[in-house]
Amino acid sequence: MDKIDNKVIWITGASSGIGEGLSYALSKKGCKLIISSRKEDALQHVKAKCAHPDLVKIVSLDLADYASMEAKVVEAMACFHTIDILINNAGISQRSLIADTKLEVFKKLMDVNYLGTVALSKALLPEFIRAKKGHFVTVTSLMGKFGSPYRSGYCGAKHALHGFFDVLRMEHAKDGIHVTLVCPGFVQTNVAKNALVANGNTQNSQDEATKNGLTVAHFTKKMIKAIENKKFETYIGRGEVKGIYLKRFFPKLLHSVVLKSKVK
Repeated sequence: MDKIDNKVIWITGASSGIGEGLSYALSKKGCKLIISSRKEDALQHVKAKCAHPDLVKIVSLDLADYASMEAKVVEAMACFHTIDILINNAGISQRSLIADTKLEVFKKLMDVNYLGTVALSKALLPEFIRAKKGHFVTVTSLMGKFGSPYRSGYCGAKHALHGFFDVLRMEHAKDGIHVTLVCPGFVQTNVAKNALVANGNTQNSQDEATKNGLTVAHFTKKMIKAIENKKFETYIGRGEVKGIYLKRFFPKLLHSVVLKSKVK
């Protein structure tokens, strides 16, 4: 196990939810943090609540702006002159049927969840190669392993992350670079409230499954352990995690189970 204490960690999507919870948990471990999102005011609030705000730097970031990623890496590297771990946590979900959803919504889901994450990781990759060390931790979803109605574009983007980062791990193991894919189930965040609906607006309502999910504190504790153990993949949730194994061994049964669950 490689203890995470005192490492330099860059977290995207740090203004709320899992990213915010990670910021608090990692600050308690003495980590030097670079926290990013589009919402600088919210990041200032998170920084102030960290155990060691003096060890927290803010780099505002919009994943949809691919062209800015190399400059953002330069800005982040200037904070502590090195980065040990990049936690790709930022993303956006979806709640709409395929037939009703505008193509622009699918594009936005890919831009933010997949291409933005790829662009940022690719921009940081040369620094990891030069240092002969580094750890990409990418928060995908159980929806990156199997599908569910109303989440088609979200599932597609999350599946794509698995393909990309599995290959990155293979190509750069020789450079001392590690990749961990974290697949959350239901966690008590605003992911459902912020999800895009068919016309591109936000849903603005919580769903029961998310409301009854793991607490962020419980989730982040398990996630940090998986990072320290350099797991290739980890699945964190409750009963919904069983879908991983049903998909692998009984895909038709999973199809029936998901349709009967009526989770939206």
